[in-house]
Amino acid sequence: MEIIDENGNVVQNTNQESKRVIAGILAILFGAFGVHKFILGYTKAGIIQVIISFVSCGILSIIGFIEGIIYLTKSDEEFINTYQVNQKEWF
Repeated sequence: MEIIDENGNVVQNTNQESKRVIAGILAILFGAFGVHKFILGYTKAGIIQVIISFVSCGILSIIGFIEGIIYLTKSDEEFINTYQVNQKEWF
């Protein structure tokens, strides 16, 4: 199956392994620390999430929980296309 990016271009199938399950579980358990962002290679977003969690005293750690649920409800193909190929950092 062909993968098409946001601009309509066909992306080469790289046979990437989905990080969906590990990122989803880590987001639910440790979402406040942005661990799932680091697993996906989003260092800047991970640091931002740690800072937001620290400044809000953990109140906004719900963001990680929500992202974990979103990750786990997507199919592997959709997850790879959205978060690993197109590099969508937030939600």
